[in-house]
Amino acid sequence: MTLGLAVASASAKQDTTWFPMLMPKAKPTKAESYLCTPVRLSTESTEYIVGFKPNATKMTAHHMLLYGCDEPGSMDSTWNCGEMSTAEPGLEAAPICNGGSRIIYAWGMDAPALSLPKGVGFRVGGETSTKYLVLQVHYMSVDHIPASGDDSGVFLEFTEQKQPKTAGVILLGTGGYAPKHSTTYFETSCKMTDPRPLHPFAFRTHTHALGKMVSGWRVRKNSADEMDWTLLGKKSPQEPQMFYDMDDKNIIVKQGDILAARCTMVNNRDRTTYIGATAADEMCNFYMMYWVQGEQPVTPDTCFTNGAPGWSWKESAGLKNIPDDKLVST
Repeated sequence: MTLGLAVASASAKQDTTWFPMLMPKAKPTKAESYLCTPVRLSTESTEYIVGFKPNATKMTAHHMLLYGCDEPGSMDSTWNCGEMSTAEPGLEAAPICNGGSRIIYAWGMDAPALSLPKGVGFRVGGETSTKYLVLQVHYMSVDHIPASGDDSGVFLEFTEQKQPKTAGVILLGTGGYAPKHSTTYFETSCKMTDPRPLHPFAFRTHTHALGKMVSGWRVRKNSADEMDWTLLGKKSPQEPQMFYDMDDKNIIVKQGDILAARCTMVNNRDRTTYIGATAADEMCNFYMMYWVQGEQPVTPDTCFTNGAPGWSWKESAGLKNIPDDKLVST
């Protein structure tokens, strides 16, 4: 199916259209399945995604991710796409993308719709390297899926009208583990190398059950060779895992700045909990949505570390002037 030629309903905005990027009545039989479905984009014209309206419930979908791909992991209508997760019998196992993977959107915990700022859009199809979109759904439960199958997904608002600002998402995350009966900080950071100024406008946090707080920061060296910390966003991951507007719309991330994130995990279980793919495991993710001038998003767009207990801002990355734990972690 081609996005540009799909039958879609007209938006209230005369120059935009809605496209249903949904699971094709999938029938997973097991909780913890990760399933993917693709759509081929128009090769004739570049299009711009400017809004997202989720069609899912947390009773069924633990979370959803929308990727842009040079080529999908499979040409099947549905396939298994979780490397370490429960495999759905009868479906091919393949990666999300075969090269050129980039995150466009993420959803969890019954998060509401999202509209991008005026003039900002994700460039897809046409002359871009994003030739396909792939929707990944991590199933929390199969108990509420109707006999006709599941149609979890997201409605995409798109336009062919050129948007002057290109949207992108940078994902900060970690590996690691939380020992039993502990409070553990999972930390990650990386230095920005793109010479263009980034304008962050929204953030999203994601953990599983143990996460209490996730915060993201811009870290910049000052004239005294110390480090100034500016909060990008902080939120409990137990609240709806939507992209929240940043309080300060004037933050700019420059070349040489450091992006840093911390997840506070409280593990009251009688077992060590590892970062992993299932709901019984954990994840530590901070997503930063931004715009830049020009037609290409920033690369690389992921920033991962080994995480706790062996990796930390201070000892592993040499970060200084770290704010008080109360500001970062609660």
